[in-house]
Amino acid sequence: MKNNQATHLDKLTSTILAKVLGAFFYYPPDHQTVKPLIDTLCQIEHITNWQNAVLIGEQCQIIATQINNSELNYQFSLLFEGQGSMSAPPWGSIYLDQKQLLMGESQERYRQFLQQHGVILNTGINEPEDQFGLMLMAYAMLLENNNYTAAKQLINEHLLIWSPTYLKKLKQNKISPFYRALAMIAEQYLQIL
Repeated sequence: MKNNQATHLDKLTSTILAKVLGAFFYYPPDHQTVKPLIDTLCQIEHITNWQNAVLIGEQCQIIATQINNSELNYQFSLLFEGQGSMSAPPWGSIYLDQKQLLMGESQERYRQFLQQHGVILNTGINEPEDQFGLMLMAYAMLLENNNYTAAKQLINEHLLIWSPTYLKKLKQNKISPFYRALAMIAEQYLQIL
């Protein structure tokens, strides 16, 4: 019985982290989807036993001080929606496809993977499915549906092959301490997986 509870807690913890991180990587900070998650994000250090708890605690402090920054929506727009040249584009095909364009072959393979596993991403925003935050939310959906094989496949074959480069660029951004901290937390989360 204890092993089943531990496995369930691992699934639950992983699902919560994927949903919260995914939402903040996908929606602007003033969006109705992320507003109720702000407290959870600020307390994310307490959700699991992080490999580097000190680093996570420091990032949570940065996030807590930045969450009410009036510039945060603008920073999100620069980093995730693109106004001019993006320092860290959040789409996998930019990193994986030879021409570094959106909607490339890797995006199409990922779309087919989602369809094969019955994952429908209906966010109301027309965007390629290989956006970092959307991929985390798709991972959470697969976990919730107890499709652990597909969840592992999503992480190993579709996300981890480009996300370290993306997160490194996001950590180096000069635009937003909030999103630098978020990138560090996401990097630690992916290391746990």
